[in-house]
Amino acid sequence: MQKVQRFSDWLTKWFILVVLVWAAINFFVPQISIWARSYTNYFLSIILFGMGLTLSLDDFKRIVKMPLMVIVGTIAHYLIMPLLAVLLCRIFRLDGMIAVGVILVGCCPSGTSSNVMSYLSRGDVALDVSIGLLSTLCAPFMIPMLMNLLASQYVAIPTKQLFLTALEVVLIPIALGLAVHAIFKEKVQKVTVALPAVSQIAILVIIGVVVSVNHAKLFTAATALVLPVVMLHNVCGYGLGFLFSRLMYRIYPKGFRYAQQKAITFEVGMQDSGLGATLALQAFAADPIVAIPSTFFSVWHNISGSVLSAWWRRHDDRLGIAADSAQGRPEPARA
Repeated sequence: MQKVQRFSDWLTKWFILVVLVWAAINFFVPQISIWARSYTNYFLSIILFGMGLTLSLDDFKRIVKMPLMVIVGTIAHYLIMPLLAVLLCRIFRLDGMIAVGVILVGCCPSGTSSNVMSYLSRGDVALDVSIGLLSTLCAPFMIPMLMNLLASQYVAIPTKQLFLTALEVVLIPIALGLAVHAIFKEKVQKVTVALPAVSQIAILVIIGVVVSVNHAKLFTAATALVLPVVMLHNVCGYGLGFLFSRLMYRIYPKGFRYAQQKAITFEVGMQDSGLGATLALQAFAADPIVAIPSTFFSVWHNISGSVLSAWWRRHDDRLGIAADSAQGRPEPARA
């Protein structure tokens, strides 16, 4: 297991570079990953089964203990990111399946990478995990509803297929993971050390499939605006998430302190782009171009999240802001 741990640590450290190299390989040699196109839902199910393995009753108890912050954070995520996606599509005049892809990634739950970014920035990781869990559990219901409301102007939305696919790759694997954890308890910890590496490899497979099936369309006039739109979507998500949490601090200062504001910032701005790519490939199989925004988002939000978390930590250290600060301001010197 030590070798697995070392490999997992190495892959985590260099994951962004590995993604870029792997995407380039699949762009020039698309045959490498084409075979996995029909199995992307299984690879995503593996990731979420692993998520279920790491969960316990305590994770659900946290939602009960701080329901206001978790529910408000989840609502903020499902309001800000989908509406922001629609706004950006209109500003940049995106239409057709590219617009559907941008809105689809905007309707996805928050990404698990946000947990890491929240930890690195000294945010409230427990709140981050709780919002991520609740938004993921809501995904099979929220994604079809939001897509039908926001993207039906571009194309007929396969609402039923979106629901069934999300149910298949989200709720069922998480439930199975929870059941295995409940049955085998401490024994599960022996395999959880391998889960980060397994999840990252599964993400790489999904990215490879998207790049492979779209290699001829990836850098064309039709997709030229996707990358700047995705970057703005993510960065504006951080900004609006932070502003929203600051507003909530004025309403409920006891709950939405500085650490909670960091958690909500990452939870709003970071998406489960792996789920977005999988749903695109399954529900919009005739137009795999729908998966391109999710793939770009997958790479970009890990870069931006790492930069933001590192900046936030250095900013707090330089100004002497405590992790448990109320408003993110330096503590006054004591006489």
